Amino acid sequence: MAINKTITASNLPSLRMRLDFVSCILQTFVSMHSFLKKLTTRLTHLCAASLACSSIGLASDWNQFRGPNGSGIATDSHPPVYIDAQKPVWKTNIPDGHSSPIIADHLILVTFQSDNKLGTLALNSQNGNIEWQKDADISKLEKVHAANTLASSTPVSDSKHIYVYFGSFGLFCYDLEGSLIWKKAISPPQTLYGISTSPILFEKSLFLVLDDDRNLPDSQLSRSRVVAYDKSDGRVLWETPRHYNRSSWSTPMIWTKDQQHDLVVMGNGRIYGYDPRLGHEKWFFNGFTRETIAVPIAGNGKLYASASMRGGGGDLKLDPEPFWKAALNFDTNGDQQISKNEISTHFTIPLRPELPVEHPGFGIPLPGQAEARKKRQIQFFNWRDTNKDSVWTRDEFIADMKVGSGRPLLAAIQPGGKGDITQTHRAWELRRGIPEIPSPVYHDKRIYLLRAGGLLSCVNSENGTLIYRERLNAPGQYAASPVIANNHLYCVSQQGLISVVKLGDSFEVTNQSNLKATINATPAIDKTTLYVRTEKSIQAFR
Repeated sequence: MAINKTITASNLPSLRMRLDFVSCILQTFVSMHSFLKKLTTRLTHLCAASLACSSIGLASDWNQFRGPNGSGIATDSHPPVYIDAQKPVWKTNIPDGHSSPIIADHLILVTFQSDNKLGTLALNSQNGNIEWQKDADISKLEKVHAANTLASSTPVSDSKHIYVYFGSFGLFCYDLEGSLIWKKAISPPQTLYGISTSPILFEKSLFLVLDDDRNLPDSQLSRSRVVAYDKSDGRVLWETPRHYNRSSWSTPMIWTKDQQHDLVVMGNGRIYGYDPRLGHEKWFFNGFTRETIAVPIAGNGKLYASASMRGGGGDLKLDPEPFWKAALNFDTNGDQQISKNEISTHFTIPLRPELPVEHPGFGIPLPGQAEARKKRQIQFFNWRDTNKDSVWTRDEFIADMKVGSGRPLLAAIQPGGKGDITQTHRAWELRRGIPEIPSPVYHDKRIYLLRAGGLLSCVNSENGTLIYRERLNAPGQYAASPVIANNHLYCVSQQGLISVVKLGDSFEVTNQSNLKATINATPAIDKTTLYVRTEKSIQAFR
């Protein structure tokens, strides 16, 4: 029997209550469905990661630039020591960027730039599939050197969230599914080459070094500062000025000794130790060059910090011959001299002779505008043309070579100091074979240094004496830092040659393989896999 109930004013409130109740039930069902869908996705990822543990291992430790605390070491990991460049287990094409891959849960994470777009990519570590991509909402892009990119800072993760820094905007925080949790706009520092420092984490804080070439308003002091942000929401916890520092590119690290923690930050000519919880400066150590890039490392009870000259002059006394040989690229008539009428588009004074002349890092930077470029080139020529005969000879060029600002230095620093500890806490120093870009790596009382030209040095960490210094037979520039796993050192050249060197007092190259691709990023490592980012891809070797 059909029931026909007429709606009247008397029963309308009751009907509304029933409808509200039904609506509430439906909303609850929709919310539960959404929650269960997300939970199912998350559990699927967790199960996949768990099942993959036996084959690729948990990868949460390589969560920042150069892995655990920036050390460059993957303990209890066994990636291959014989690498076949033609047989990666997977290879995924991605946009350009110099940020290094990190690992969070089952994800490989990098930042990228594509035309005027910046963003973050998450790839599945098992198969290389892109799980999500998040573009950063950025309206104005910073200016960077041609050898740099707008996506050079490496992300950091606490295994629940991913923190990304772009100099063009500031900080972004995502969860592992790619949902934006918070973002923090930060005024971009002005630097000589553009941003490349990366954020790090400690307890509840995210640290960022914002060294700046600009001055404070109505002051001769720099706007440089180091800042601690609350990783949960981006609030500033503390901010400490670095008034005497200008642009630098090193990533900080945490030095722990006798249950004391120091936030260690490189800067112009010196290295600093800060209280990571309160931000006050505890100590500093002088003697480094103006340009600092490498990450400090700790081991054997000491801190080790390095910096080389602009152009990578890693020795106290430069060998001028490679620079003159590089300058002869402009000798078009082959008379072993360079005349003013041989000034060409790329003509400049060489800084990194191992690079091709068209590489933006080869020599002293030049203006892009043609007239200004030509004027600067003539100025360069006149500086070296001491007798004003419009010709550079070998003797003239070499006699006028300048060592540059600062001196190359690897310093071993003892813990426990306050204030200026340059003299009181210097354990030893080394001034030969110091890299410009790659960071040193410590293992078993040895320090390994990899500089341009493929020159590898092994140093005794107890006293700074040289154990060996050998060439890898892999010349050219090195932007990636060496990393350690499976009792081997992995060295990756900018030209794409991977050299695998056995650890120890004897120099022994186990394997070399050529990816034939430009590489600027430091590899990431999990229990069984080496992840290499090239200019156009990420490749996994397992």
